[in-house]
Amino acid sequence: MANRSEAPVTHLHGSPDTPQVRGSWLARGKDGRLSVYLPRNGGAVRWTEGADGGWSGPEPIGGSGGLLPSLSVGQGTDGYVHLVGLRPVAGGEPDRVELVHSTQYQTGRPALEWRSITHPNGAAFRWTGTPSVTVDGIGRAYVFCRNGGGGISVRAQKDAGGWHPWWDLLGSKTDPLPVAVTNGSGFVELYSSHAAGLVRYVQRESGAKPLREELLPAQVAMGTMAAVRGPSGHVTAFYLDGEGRVCAWSPERDLAPTPLVDAAGEGPLTVVSRTVDGADHTLIAQRDASGRVVFASYPAEREGAGPRWSPPGPEVQGPPALGSDASGGVVAAAVAAGGEPIVARGKGGTDAAPGAWERI
Repeated sequence: MANRSEAPVTHLHGSPDTPQVRGSWLARGKDGRLSVYLPRNGGAVRWTEGADGGWSGPEPIGGSGGLLPSLSVGQGTDGYVHLVGLRPVAGGEPDRVELVHSTQYQTGRPALEWRSITHPNGAAFRWTGTPSVTVDGIGRAYVFCRNGGGGISVRAQKDAGGWHPWWDLLGSKTDPLPVAVTNGSGFVELYSSHAAGLVRYVQRESGAKPLREELLPAQVAMGTMAAVRGPSGHVTAFYLDGEGRVCAWSPERDLAPTPLVDAAGEGPLTVVSRTVDGADHTLIAQRDASGRVVFASYPAEREGAGPRWSPPGPEVQGPPALGSDASGGVVAAAVAAGGEPIVARGKGGTDAAPGAWERI
């Protein structure tokens, strides 16, 4: 790990008590039905779409509570949903936490009980950031987390069950909100920022430890990154630069950091790939300066097309989640200002943005 002198001394993005929900918390199961997952009342709850399009929930999942208001979600091609939360260590100081994991195998079915996967620095280390979860091409979950030295660690599932030990991926002074994603080859990648620029960790062989690449100098607003796999199978990362612009970066496509559009606000981005009239598009979402959700889209992997922001939607808490329904149409989920989950579906036609919002 990085030297302890390089460990972050302040929480740049809140604390373990600040509500956080990240990743695929809007997920579509193998049967086409959608689920929404949120932290609530010391645990995690789920809303499930019915065959008639209605919703049931909220339903507690993962067993007993005691969790902090943080939930990170990843989903594999097998449809399994992996959930990671943070739990205070019994008898420890208020911000000493461990990571816990649960899996839901089928839409609407019970999830496994929460099980500790400890912390990169042991079972009783202080909060260092919110984890990010992705699932490789054969269904193994990877949980990335900033460690006590300010670098990145990852814990990966084994083929035959259980977990490998935490792997230290090195680095220092990284973003508390790293972004994990799986590329078209089924290998995992992790994107983060540093005070001096952008950094990527890449898995080159199935099941192998991801490797840290050379730092790319750039101005990055920490806590704003998102990433998505495009139609080429390569990953494109998005972030806000020092001038308040949304930028795209795709190393495997030899795309240097490229400004796309002025940001609508200062907070995190969300991205998804979707098809509009047979053409691949990238849809970006963000909260604007007034806290309302907005969208922008452009033809996938054609960064010169110039996305534009849609008119603002409802006021929401935090960035929305983006996904697709059984018909391939885009779906967005968000937490409304009052705390209830809301969803919006694609309008159809050539418009890539979702339409009217409704409470579930």
